[in-house]
Amino acid sequence: MGFYALSAPTLHRYSRMDESATRRLVLVPAIDLRQGRCVRLAQGDPTRETSYDADPVARAKSFAQAGAQRLHVVDLDGAFGSGENLLALRAICNAVNIPVQTGGGVRTRADVQARLDCSASYVILGTLLIENPELAQALAHEYRSRLIAGVDARDGHVATRGWLAEGGRKRDELFHDIRNWGIERVVYTEIARDGMGSGYDLTALADAAHQSPLRITASGGAHSLASLQALATQTPANVDHAIIGRALYEGTLDLAEAIAAFS
Repeated sequence: MGFYALSAPTLHRYSRMDESATRRLVLVPAIDLRQGRCVRLAQGDPTRETSYDADPVARAKSFAQAGAQRLHVVDLDGAFGSGENLLALRAICNAVNIPVQTGGGVRTRADVQARLDCSASYVILGTLLIENPELAQALAHEYRSRLIAGVDARDGHVATRGWLAEGGRKRDELFHDIRNWGIERVVYTEIARDGMGSGYDLTALADAAHQSPLRITASGGAHSLASLQALATQTPANVDHAIIGRALYEGTLDLAEAIAAFS
C-alpha cells in the first residue's frame, strides 16, 4: 500500500494500521482564496479567519510537487458576494499540470464559463442548487462531467451563500435531485467540523453515502493520518476523495506521506 514511503517517526506511529482495510483515497489539497491570499475559516465563519500565504500560486506548486492529483480552490469572496478571485484562479491553473476544481460564488451560467475559461477542470455548484434548481439542472445537462455539486450541511440541512444562510432543503432530498440531474460527484461538508481539526463526522458521511450512489468527496475534518484512516475504513467505498486544508497549513499532516499511505 505504499507505507514504505513514510518517514521513520510516522511509520512507527502507524505501523499497526490494517493495510487490508485501507482503501485508496484521492487526497485533494485545498486553497481557500480571500483577497488573493490563502486563508482558512473556522466553521465557515468569515470573522474567524487565519491567513497563511500571500502567494497561492507557490502553494499550489508545492502541493503538485508533493504528488497531489487534483487541487480544490474556493473563492471565498465570491461565496460571500464581496468580489471574486478569478485572476488568482487563472494563475493557479496555469502554474500546475493537474486538474483544478473550483467553487464559491457560482450563481450563473456565465460564472461557470468564466471559471472554465480560467482553465479550471471542474466547477462546483453550491448555492445555485438551492436557489435556482432549474438552472442547475440545465447546467448539469450542458456541462455534464465538468460540474460537481457542493453540499454543505448542518444537522442534515443544507446551508448556502458561504454558509451564512439556510437553504431550506434537506441533504438527502438534494442528493436525490443532484443524481437525477446527472451530476456524479458531490463535495460534502459537515460545517461543524470544517477548519476545526477534530476529524470527520464519519456518521454523517456514512449515512450520506448510503443514501445515494453519488461519488462523494469528504470535506471538513482532515487532521492527521489517523483521521484519514478512519475515513477509509468507516465509510462506504463511494467516499473516495478527501479534501485536506488546515492540516496541511498547520503541519499536522504531511501531504506526500498521506498520498503514499492511501495510494
